[in-house]
Amino acid sequence: MELNIIIPHIEALIFASDKALPSGELLELINNAHGFIEDRVTADQVEIALEAIVEKYQSDFYAFEVVESGGGWQFLTKKPYHATIAQLNGDKYLKKLSVAALETLSIIAYKQPVTKSEIETIRGVNCDYAVQKLLEKDLVIIAGRKEDAVGKPLIYATSKTFMDYFGINSAEDLPKIKEVLDLEVAEATAVNETLNVEESVIELPFEEEIIVREHEEESSDEPESDIVSGDEFSSENNS
Repeated sequence: MELNIIIPHIEALIFASDKALPSGELLELINNAHGFIEDRVTADQVEIALEAIVEKYQSDFYAFEVVESGGGWQFLTKKPYHATIAQLNGDKYLKKLSVAALETLSIIAYKQPVTKSEIETIRGVNCDYAVQKLLEKDLVIIAGRKEDAVGKPLIYATSKTFMDYFGINSAEDLPKIKEVLDLEVAEATAVNETLNVEESVIELPFEEEIIVREHEEESSDEPESDIVSGDEFSSENNS
């Protein structure tokens, strides 16, 4: 099958899907739809077609693009238009995570699969409430049980929604701890600069901010505060 025929079918599939579509699934769907035994689409053809589609929508003419995120391909709005489309949803996708939940999510992301007791050992406080909130927001999932541990406790891992929100395709795409630490050292605040002891700002994807009160130390999990972690999943929705 010619590429000029394959490309619009791939575009239609990605556009119509309510989830990210991996290359392998795109290949299967196209072949199932046409059923041409003698002229089946190949994996190489799908990859070449995807490269052409990605290049096509990089043009400034389009307000959206095709991106591999969350384990597959999606149509997502481009960053300059996030504030514009946010007006359509209002507070619908605005969810709040406490510092405790953010810390717990970070531990799960980097230590997964991990049990609740292992999380509590690292944080030093009970994490029942934080884990429950992350489960409700579909940012983490129960990945099974730790069979070799006493009581066979549940183990937790990040979800596809987590990967979709942060624009990664697997836990392997997370920034390495050493890279983060090196960046912090490189961008250390000069001694003679004025520090604001009341608050510091942590930038998240999609230009939302979390305000962290430095003078308040957390001794245990608390109900969600007014700390904003951004859209529940992503403001980048299929067109």
